[in-house]
Amino acid sequence: MGSFLTAEWRRLAIANYSIEPHILSKYLPYGTELDLWEGKCYVSLIGFLFKNTRLKGIQVPFHAHFEEVNLRFYVRRKEGDVWKRGVVFIKEIVPKYALAFIANLFYRENYQCMPMKHAWTEDQGELKVAYHWKNKDSWQSFELCSSQVLLAIAPGSKVEFITEHYWGYALFNKAKTYEYEVKHPRWMHYTVTNYKINVDFELNYGADFAFLNERKPDSVMLAEGSLVSVENKRILKK
Repeated sequence: MGSFLTAEWRRLAIANYSIEPHILSKYLPYGTELDLWEGKCYVSLIGFLFKNTRLKGIQVPFHAHFEEVNLRFYVRRKEGDVWKRGVVFIKEIVPKYALAFIANLFYRENYQCMPMKHAWTEDQGELKVAYHWKNKDSWQSFELCSSQVLLAIAPGSKVEFITEHYWGYALFNKAKTYEYEVKHPRWMHYTVTNYKINVDFELNYGADFAFLNERKPDSVMLAEGSLVSVENKRILKK
């Protein structure tokens, strides 16, 4: 049948915030439970670049390269004796209306289309990565600086927990969930040295997440990314 989507995901800027689990209860898809790191629940703000994107093997003109910023949290689902570790998206922002329409239609995701831009610079051993998007009349931004040295992700680390989730789950209703696999090799990452986040979380993600405006992230990461494939969904029902 072939993958639904193939692309490269590159330079994933990731800011992780601890959150009270009850805040996420209404967003939790049927059949899943929250996946915790050392007893804590996290949401992550992530900005990255799609490159060489293809839908069902076809590259759509003017839709191959684009930015995405999302807010996600972490879940798991037991199938037989195996735990599937996955993510749920609160919202995904992209600059192309057609992309948002297709993802919302086929995967029941919460995509929105907004003006976006990014900047990558490398200078004197420092890598600077920035993602910007315009919500209404306000430009939002997530910027960071890192070393240029790629490092392996340590087994058992928090970076591994955040990056090693290979399933997506989308809430349809209380008795129905969409599940899809995201395939990619184990990523590598850079050491972040500085960051700046200028985001109105209430404006972008609603009143449940307004408290993040006053909170610093628990950790900030930069993963290099890789080729990825998003597989066709299946439906989970009671």
